[in-house]
Amino acid sequence: MGRMDARTAFGTVIPAMVTPFHADGSLDLASAQRLADHLVTEGCDGIVVSGTTGESPTTHGPEKADLVRAVVEAVGGRARVIAGAGSNDTAHAVCMAEAAAQAGAQALLVVSPYYNRPSQDGVAAHIETIASATDLPVMVYDIPGRTGVAIGPECSARIARHPNVVAFKDATGNPVAGCRRGRETGMAVFSGDDALNLTFLTHGAVGVVSVVAHAGARQYRRMVDAVAASDLAAALDAHNAVMPLVDAIMGAGQGAVLAKLAAFEQGLISTPTLRLPLVPATAAQREALLRAMEAVRAL
Repeated sequence: MGRMDARTAFGTVIPAMVTPFHADGSLDLASAQRLADHLVTEGCDGIVVSGTTGESPTTHGPEKADLVRAVVEAVGGRARVIAGAGSNDTAHAVCMAEAAAQAGAQALLVVSPYYNRPSQDGVAAHIETIASATDLPVMVYDIPGRTGVAIGPECSARIARHPNVVAFKDATGNPVAGCRRGRETGMAVFSGDDALNLTFLTHGAVGVVSVVAHAGARQYRRMVDAVAASDLAAALDAHNAVMPLVDAIMGAGQGAVLAKLAAFEQGLISTPTLRLPLVPATAAQREALLRAMEAVRAL
């Protein structure tokens, strides 16, 4: 059987969704469902839950499974639900993948192991082991700025031979090299950097995994569809329209914090509560975010 098409497996406009909490820090599943429904209504056809933007380092196994079930219940028939299965402990990541599959996830996002900096063979073995734990399609996430280790060419070629590995989410900051890797391995490529989404798409990426989509999903839907239709002028218009949000949400390096605040300011989640070590946005960051949101709404 042939490998699943990446657009079918994951979608093309995919928010890396924040995980809502009540004021006491407990999981807020009603807000998660409301947020997921809104994002799909705005044009998203996939949703990542329990990625880094979803504060996966500080949510626990049962919470992750409950979140998958809630989001699948809300939008599973309208968008692909992609569960993060990221850890630097391979056995732990396998447990996360298995639990996500049992909870109804339709795909997995697997980041390269962080902090312990394994060899390229170790990175490949880690990803292959997780990909073999379920039958779900896997998007491999390469973000060396956070993990401390890049997924090199030989490792990329090796993991691409695994039948469940379908795509790379590329946050290396190099769209040319990222899309070349896709061509050389036969894998689909998704942009993992909001500031570079249009560049990735014009070099051959099939979609975007976006933090800024919490407030700019409609613009990203326009952008992806315009590039697919070879309408680069319309794609550039969408890019220019969303850039104030990119600057406000990603410019301070606190995407998870500002994306959650954006969802709260839109009335989509009950509180902007975070779990340490993340702390709330500053007053200046909030003001910049509100200005950007208003500028985008005015278009």
